[in-house]
Amino acid sequence: MQLHGFHHLTAITGDVAGNRKFFTETLGMRLVKKTVNQDDVSAYHLFYADGRGSPGTDVTFFDWPMPREQRGTHSIARTGLRVPGSSLDYWLRRFGELGVTNGGIVERDGRRVIDLQDGEGQRLALVADETAGAGAGAGNAWAKSPVPAEHQVRGLGPITISVPRRDPTEAVLTGLMGMRRTREYQWAASDGSDASPARVFVYESGDGTLGPAAELHVAVEPHLTPARQGAGGVHHVAFRVPTYEEHHQWAQRLKEAGVPQSGPVDRYYFRSLYFREPNGILFELATDGPGFASDEPMETMGERLSLPPFLEPRRKEIEAGLKPV
Repeated sequence: MQLHGFHHLTAITGDVAGNRKFFTETLGMRLVKKTVNQDDVSAYHLFYADGRGSPGTDVTFFDWPMPREQRGTHSIARTGLRVPGSSLDYWLRRFGELGVTNGGIVERDGRRVIDLQDGEGQRLALVADETAGAGAGAGNAWAKSPVPAEHQVRGLGPITISVPRRDPTEAVLTGLMGMRRTREYQWAASDGSDASPARVFVYESGDGTLGPAAELHVAVEPHLTPARQGAGGVHHVAFRVPTYEEHHQWAQRLKEAGVPQSGPVDRYYFRSLYFREPNGILFELATDGPGFASDEPMETMGERLSLPPFLEPRRKEIEAGLKPV
């Protein structure tokens, strides 16, 4: 029973129109699902992914009008988006032309990287992925993207979290979730301060072939105050579970380990299971299926408001409460 890298990452936006513009027009990702937060139907839940909405390529956003995130530890600090290894020069030129805040091309953990921010300060990184990739690692081009197919975002990874203490988190990652610690490196403080570089420990899931698509980077930053969630910040990260059977097994595993958890939750497009690691960061285990094409054609995914069957009877009410995107 193995986790297969990342399934999706969910962040927060207070500017849903600007968010859509940035991810579809600047980054060239496809809006594959326009739906609502199932626990708060007054808010959109937007899913950006590759051309087919493949598991492992989704960056999703809750539309919550909140103050900006207060950066700190106990948080997800940066979201990696993998691009082909030869594409960073293209992206650097593109960001210059579009006025996107970025840190130029640097080398981190042996890879070429561009750190960047959207208009709300969402911390992202384009990571040159030299691995051939498979499944979620390969990605699927979107024909309508403003970015040429050979330079498009392939998917998620690596993702960096900030914790004040490594040991409790490592115990969950390796002892409960079956991940492996592979190496460590040093990098600048994740809150952008002039503090000493953080020690960053790399943990990998899967069979070792997915490269950055399966790497969680844990930055140990005891000098930082706890983050306060808000617009421009990240809500949770989800890991891939291929089948319903394995998802049930993970629920049993967490229960037997005495880990507080949500129990399986049917999100219609996938099944979810939520728990917090010891430093308070929210993790999700999500199934690959049934996928985003389960309620609309692949060719037109994301073009209309999709609602799971249990919310469909409330469509008029829900649509009336949403602002145009």
